[in-house]
Parts: sequence; C-alpha cells; structure tokens
Amino acid sequence: MTSKEKQIKNSFIYLLPVMVGNLLPMVTLPVFTRILSKEDYGVFALSQVYAVFVNGIANSGLTIGYERNFFEHKEAKQASGLLYSTLLFVISSFIICGFLTYLFKASLSKWIIGSPDHAALLFWSYCSTGLMGLKTYYLTYFRNTENAKAFVWYTIDESVMGVLFSLFMVAYLRIGVIGLIWGQLLASLSIFSILSCRFIKILPVSFSRDALKDSLKLSLPLTPRIFFGVIGSQFDKYMIGLLNTVGGVGIYSIGQRVANIVFTYMTAIQNVFAPQVYKRMFEMGEEGGESIGRYLTPFLYISISLGLLIALFSEEVINILTPKSYHGAINIVIILSMLYGSYFFGKQPQLIYTKKTHITSILTIVSIILNIIINIPFIYIWGAIGAAWGTLVAGLISGGISFWVSQHYYEIKWEYGKIATIFVIFFSAAISMILLRNGVFSYLIRL
Repeated sequence: MTSKEKQIKNSFIYLLPVMVGNLLPMVTLPVFTRILSKEDYGVFALSQVYAVFVNGIANSGLTIGYERNFFEHKEAKQASGLLYSTLLFVISSFIICGFLTYLFKASLSKWIIGSPDHAALLFWSYCSTGLMGLKTYYLTYFRNTENAKAFVWYTIDESVMGVLFSLFMVAYLRIGVIGLIWGQLLASLSIFSILSCRFIKILPVSFSRDALKDSLKLSLPLTPRIFFGVIGSQFDKYMIGLLNTVGGVGIYSIGQRVANIVFTYMTAIQNVFAPQVYKRMFEMGEEGGESIGRYLTPFLYISISLGLLIALFSEEVINILTPKSYHGAINIVIILSMLYGSYFFGKQPQLIYTKKTHITSILTIVSIILNIIINIPFIYIWGAIGAAWGTLVAGLISGGISFWVSQHYYEIKWEYGKIATIFVIFFSAAISMILLRNGVFSYLIRL
C-alpha cells in the first residue's frame, strides 16, 4: 500500500490543477462579466445543459467502468486493451451524437435555449464538452498508476490554454460568448492530441473485446443514472430559463461557478483517496469499512474547510469580481456551497465495488423526482434563489437516501461524532451569513 508520505505529497500535487483551474476563471471573471451580459451567460449555461447531457449518454458510464476495472487489468497488454477499447467506443458514440446534433441544432436550440439563433453555439458547446471528457480516460490512467505529476501537468496546461484562447477571442476579437466555447475547444483538442501521441508511445495500441464487454456490463446500468443524473443536475437552469428569464440563468450560473470550487476541490482530493479506498475494499473486503472510515475523516475536514471559506466570503468575492448586475449571485454561492460540501459521501464507490450499479440508476430517478417536485414551486415563486434553495433541499434528502443504501451494501464505519460537529459548524455559519445579509441580524462590519 502506498506510504503515507507519498499520499500526503500527492494530495498537494493534485490540488495544484484545482487551484489553477479555479483561480484563472476567477481572475478573468471581471473581464468577461464586463463584456458579456448576464443573458450571454444564460445562453452559455443552457447550451452546456445539452452538451453535458448528450456527452454523458455517449460515454455510457465508461469513466466509472474503466476506473473500477483498471485494477483488474494490471498487465501492460490488458491495460492497453482496456484503455483503447474504451476510447474507441466512446469516440464512436461521440461522433454519432455529434452528427445528430449538427443535423438538428436549430430545433434543439429553440427548444433548450428558446431561440434557433444559438444553434452554432449549441453544437460547438457539445464538441468542446466531448473533447474535455475524452481526455479523462488518459488522466484516470495517470491517477490510478499514481503518476500525479503527469495528471497535474496536462490538467493545468488545458486550463491555462483554455483561458488564454477565450480571452483572446472574447476580449480582443470581440466575437461574443461563443469565444468561451471555442477557446476551451482548442485547448481540449490540443491536450487530447498530445496525450494520444504520448500514450501510443508508452502503451502500444491494443484492443480487447472482452475487456470492453466487462466494462460495459458494469457501466451500462449506469447510463440511466447518467441520463437522469444530468437532468437532475441541469434541470434547475433549464427551469429558470423556462419559468423565469435567461438572465436569471446567467446569475445562477455565475453563483454556481463560484460555489462549484468546493466540488472541484473535493474531486481533486478524491484523486488521492479514491485509489486507496478501492485498494482497501479489494484487499480487506468487508473488514475494510473501519479502516476506510478513519482514513476518510481528514479528507472530509479538508473538503468542508474550503466550503466554509467560500460561504463566509461569498459577498466579497462576487462584489470584487463582477459588476452590480451580477450581485444577485451572492446568496446562491452560499446555498450551493452547503450542497456541494455534502457531496463528499456520494464520492464513495460502495455500490460500484459491490457491482450494484443498477441501484444507482434507481437512486438517481428518485433524486430527479425530488428535484423536480421541489424546484418547480421554488423557482416559480423565488426565481434563481429559489432554484438554489430547492436544489439544496432536494440534494440533502436524496443524498441521505443514497448514503443509507450505500451503507447497506458496504458499510463504511464513519466517525459520526466528528462528522456531525464539522457539518453543524459549516451549516450554521453559512445560514448565519444569509440572515446577516438579509438584515435579520445587524451586520455592521464588512470587508
């Protein structure tokens, strides 16, 4: 098992792309929000709804299947067959879905965004998101072989290139919001091409029908989960556009972007603990639950700490980075920070390890139903802020159900006392900030 020293070192290395990936958009936000309107951001966010949804289906859950089966194909030839067979399948699906998107882009744009005028933006958004997803398989290989430096190097390169290209197109060429998408598209295409050349040299191309079939057996039951999961995660923005305004979608997406730092930070930490959790599961079986619980507590503390900071200083962040027209995003940041902080438990692979992936689809459907039932009245009455509250309430309820089911099939013996304490502090502080901002209590001192 990997030494503690290397795990600690890797945890800091994996934080680098998160820091860069979140710092660059925050630094450039004052530029983009003074050139692009909140309606532009709304159109961009709605195009992303479609892009994430269709690419999620095209991937067929193979990101999870590949990661899980990686540890059962350790020999070079087996690893090569698993990787390239998976990539071939996903690329083929990506091309087919892309062709259909291009054919019906005008109709899709009118249905999703509200106007056929954004058809090109919708198509290029799909392409950009798809290319970003393709490189994930290469990065998973680096992560599972604990090659943290390579993982970080390519991730940072893509982030920097994406921001630079986008700045050039939006701020210099003034081509509008589509510059955000084209910039990311060029960056993702460049990194994917470089990674492909590198892997062909270090891992000769090989295909394995059996390896792909094994991954598909595990991942295909996850496709409904992805299908409904994207609906659940993107439904709030679509409903804001439908029941409120495209500008409301823009405000919500800015708040979500800032709060999402918590989730991306947590995902970076997951790059450290996920391989170790899998190893404990495979090596220790059911007896590994206690070891895993103790092992994960420090990672939970680290994850929640950033969520707390973002919730406490959301007003200062939004006021500094955006013009006044975007300041409605402040409370949205606080509310969604609480939601993303609770997602730590959903990052544990209990159902995947026990091969109960079909249950995740059922749980996702339950989550979507809750999200729809709660969000529709919340958005209708309170608009974008209602979407944030509705998403939080639905997320906590569905997260609690998923936690109980996951524990049933593989019990991780969490340190509940410590966990309860940190969440009480986190939620109390976040809710206090909302009450202070809305004048319920006196709030005399601000930064």
